[in-house]
Amino acid sequence: MGLFDTIWRSRQLIALMTKREAMSKYKGSVFGVAWSLVTPMLMMVVYTFVFSVVFKSKWGAGSTDSKTQFAVLLFTGMIIHGLFAEIFNKAPGIILNNANYVKRVVFPIEILSIISAGSALFSAFVNVIVLMGAFFIFNGYIPWTMPLVILILGPLVIGCVGMSWILSALGVFLRDISQSVGIFTTIMTFVSPVFFPVSAIPADFQAIVRLNPLTFIIEQARDVLIWGKTPEWSTLALYYFGAALTFFVGFVWFQKTRKGFSDVL
Repeated sequence: MGLFDTIWRSRQLIALMTKREAMSKYKGSVFGVAWSLVTPMLMMVVYTFVFSVVFKSKWGAGSTDSKTQFAVLLFTGMIIHGLFAEIFNKAPGIILNNANYVKRVVFPIEILSIISAGSALFSAFVNVIVLMGAFFIFNGYIPWTMPLVILILGPLVIGCVGMSWILSALGVFLRDISQSVGIFTTIMTFVSPVFFPVSAIPADFQAIVRLNPLTFIIEQARDVLIWGKTPEWSTLALYYFGAALTFFVGFVWFQKTRKGFSDVL
């Protein structure tokens, strides 16, 4: 309850700092926030060219999907992984990069992970807008299930905030964490169904890939954004439970370890 009370009392601070962090990457640039739209569009074109034109990849065995369909399927996986990777990669340095807040007793440093996740979520929603714009141009309609992507991203963000608390606390005492996390998120790019469907994996390995927490989220995102299907509600509920558990375990870990932050910093 103390956590929710802190979040509620700091809601305006969270909103302002999230906006500042989301906009900081475009500060001083000529096009400003327009880069948040240009960058994902360019990346979608490049990845589509490399995988569907150069490598002549198909979405599954015997697939007849067009290059544009391959593009939106690929980009959906990139959005989910990008959200996950941005939160994880920032996590180990959150406290280190905001050491001045640690010494201010009145500042709730636990909200820093929430602010980081909010900034990543902003980027993800901009990417979804680009994706839906491209999908409409290619197909002439937008699936009615598109708004349900908010429910799909929910457990991913909640769980990542919990892990961010754990990693940010570890990053204070063990500086190698940031390098390790960078390697981990890169590996997750290729062991998650970002560039391929799970059905393309040999049957003997599919069960292993489904243990990857990103697999279900990516597949469900494609269902609601591309195929117009509703989520698997029962499995999604289990994901929310696991994410909530990670969220609270991460917060408890952060609160237990924060007493030593000022000594180390």
